[in-house]
Amino acid sequence: MEPGGLKVEIREIQPHEHEALAAITVAAYRASHEAVLDAAYDEELADVATRAEQAVVLVAMDGGRVVGGVTYVGDAVNPLAEHTDPHAASIRMLAVDPSAHRTGIGRRLTEACTARAASEGKESLVLHTIEQNDTGLAFYEALGFERVPELDWEPEPGVRLVGLRIEVAFGG
Repeated sequence: MEPGGLKVEIREIQPHEHEALAAITVAAYRASHEAVLDAAYDEELADVATRAEQAVVLVAMDGGRVVGGVTYVGDAVNPLAEHTDPHAASIRMLAVDPSAHRTGIGRRLTEACTARAASEGKESLVLHTIEQNDTGLAFYEALGFERVPELDWEPEPGVRLVGLRIEVAFGG
């Protein structure tokens, strides 16, 4: 049982769950990234169906309710990858329903991706977050991710993403 009384299962998303995860993802990103979001990015965040076609979308389920999700990108040639390292996988769009914050769901989703990367023989797991996301940076660093400034980039002027990485295949 998770803190907060939740009993969470992490698994691949099913099509009928796309809409629920879309709403959670947009709400979570609006809460933590409000200053840099626009309608176009809202659409990208909400497009769970396309992400599920291109990568692996994992959901956290509490009973029959979606309470979080993350997109796992297994290789650098995937159109969703934000890096070029052939030995790394990456995660994108980690989101937890606000009603389930601080229950360990974000950690469980991230650990599921780390385990998946290791099982696929990847050396590391990479992610990016907006530079102003102090809460997200602290969360990922607490999980063992380290800042990698050479992975930083700007998807558009004024929006700086910082890169983080955790070693997974060899004791990471």
